[in-house]
This record gives sequence, structure tokens and C-alpha cells, in this order.
Amino acid sequence: MSALASRAKAALLSGGYERVVRPRLFKSFGGDPEAVHEWMIGLLARVGSNPFLRGALRLAVGQPSHPATVAGVRFPNRVGLAAGLDKDGLAAKAWAGLGFGFAELGTVTARAQPGNPKPRVFRLPGDLALVNRMGFNNLGARQLAATLNRAGIYRGNQAAGLPIGISIGKTKATELADAVPDYLASLEALARHADYIAVNVSSPNTPGLRSLQGGAALDELAAALVGRADELAARERVEPVPIFVKIAPDLDWPDIDAILAAGQDARISGVIATNTTLSREGATDAARAQEGGLSGRPLTAKACQIVNYISRHSDLPVIGVGGVMTPVDARAMFDAGASLIQLYTGFIYAGPGLALKIGG
Repeated sequence: MSALASRAKAALLSGGYERVVRPRLFKSFGGDPEAVHEWMIGLLARVGSNPFLRGALRLAVGQPSHPATVAGVRFPNRVGLAAGLDKDGLAAKAWAGLGFGFAELGTVTARAQPGNPKPRVFRLPGDLALVNRMGFNNLGARQLAATLNRAGIYRGNQAAGLPIGISIGKTKATELADAVPDYLASLEALARHADYIAVNVSSPNTPGLRSLQGGAALDELAAALVGRADELAARERVEPVPIFVKIAPDLDWPDIDAILAAGQDARISGVIATNTTLSREGATDAARAQEGGLSGRPLTAKACQIVNYISRHSDLPVIGVGGVMTPVDARAMFDAGASLIQLYTGFIYAGPGLALKIGG
């Protein structure tokens, strides 16, 4: 597809989504964002399981180019799906058809858990933002492994049409003192299926989780995960699965310096910056009324600033995420030093045309 045709298709997709599809989606299920989300994942799961529908979707949306190799993984384009949209991997085979160059599943935990009480997702259209306090609701690492096994998705085989990242977090019921074996259990269950593993120590919705970003806790966790990845790889006679650490946007620069030092000492493969924020700077009172992590437009500048800081102070590759709502935001992330970027809230508000606009 020529650049001109790609831009025209992206404009058509975006216009149709924003004028027709999004208004109807936002009003569906009584306006409950989580119910809409579950319906969307169910629909995409059915599309992904049908080869004909997968192909039709790819033709309808189009495929961005500009491949990149990061941490030894070849990505067909630099725009990925962020964790949180497909926690249990049900739609893993559909994301390539929506123009993404990779998809990060999860966050999953070693044991299944229901997450926090509902309602726990809130749209803020005036801010182009979301607030969520989901709390890692998921079916557990073993169930995700079984789902990917049934789909034939294994590391490096491109059965999903793109690389698959998997985000792992701490089970809420697990004490912080036992966090390392909890994360290791998820890694062991999923390493065969993941092109990279994202270590989520930065969600604001699991009590105490962010304390794992600092000091000796991160040193121990990162070293244990990289070491176990090496052991699993030696057993299978393959290269170790790359380990990325996902950090919060609410950190001071010395905190980020400490994370980078710990990550380099542990030989992690990269950093994902950033998660949702507890700050309400730049947001309206509607955002302040809800507890949880804020994503979207109010996070754009801060996330880009953190990506720039990391790229200037470390050789580790950075996946930039947070407030990428337009192609201009994506360009700023790349210019700041991001090797790859991810969409979440931008995808909700702009639809599938956004990935094509950025990557096409």
C-alpha cells in the first residue's frame, strides 16, 4: 500500500470510528466501560479464531510498516497494544489485523483473582482520559498459558501474526516478602509463549506493589527473573526470553536512576515507561473524583519526559507508553528515544485508524 493510500485509509477509519462507532460504543451497556470492553474482547476473540475473518480484518484496516528489532525481537512495526486491554489473551490473534506490530497481554498473576470491586473503569471524555482501578483481574498465568497453547502461540513462531509480550504482576493475596516466587511462577508458566516478559511493578491498584520498584526489592526481583529466564532457556536450548521492567510516571529522577542501575546490573532487556499515574495534574475535577490510575491526554507530556530521561541516562531500550493519543504524540515519543510505543487510551478514543496513522 502506498503512503498516500495508507493515509487515506487511516483517515477514513478514524472518521468512521469517531463519528459513528465510538458514540454508539460509549452508550452501549448503559455506558459501562468495562462491559463494553468485555464485549469488544469477545468479538475480537471470535474474529481472531477464524482465519477468513482475520484476513478480512487485515485487508480492511491495512498494515503499517517500518519494522524494528529490539532486544533481539523483530517487530513488523513499532506500534503495539499496551497491557490491560487483553488480559487473558482471548483476542491474541486479532490484534495484528488492527494494525498493531505487537501486543502485550496481561497483566496476569500467578493465581487467578477477581480484581477490585466494580465499578472500576471510568471514561473522562473532556480530558481524553480514563481512570481505572481494576486490580489485576485475570484468570491466572496457567490459564493464559493454556489459552495460548490452544491457539498455537509460542515464542518466535508468529502464530498471532505479531510478537506477543506478556505482562506479569504480583497476586494481591501474596505478601510482598513472597513476591519473587510469585513472579517466578508466572514466568515459568508463560516463558514458552512470550516474545518478551513485562514485569509490572508499577500499577497503583495493588497495595504495596510500587514498593517493588525501589532499592533491594527490585534488585532481587529483576535478578531472579533474568536468572530463571536463563535457566529455562538453557533447558530448552533457546535464547532467554527478554525481560522488561514497567515503571510508574510518579517517580523522582533519583528513583529512576536507581531502577536503571538495578536493571542493568540484573541484565534486563529494557524498560517500559510508563504505567498509569496517581497524579491529577492537567486533569479536570471529574478525574479527581475517582481513585485509581489515570491514563490518556493528562499523561502525555510526563510520559514523554520520562522516556527522554531514560534514553539519555541509559543504553536500555525503552517502550514508550502513556498519553499517545495522536501521531504527533507518537512522533514526540520516538524523538524522545522510544524504540517502540504502545497504545491503550488512544486506541479507545481514536480507534484502529490511530495505529495506521502512526505506522503507515
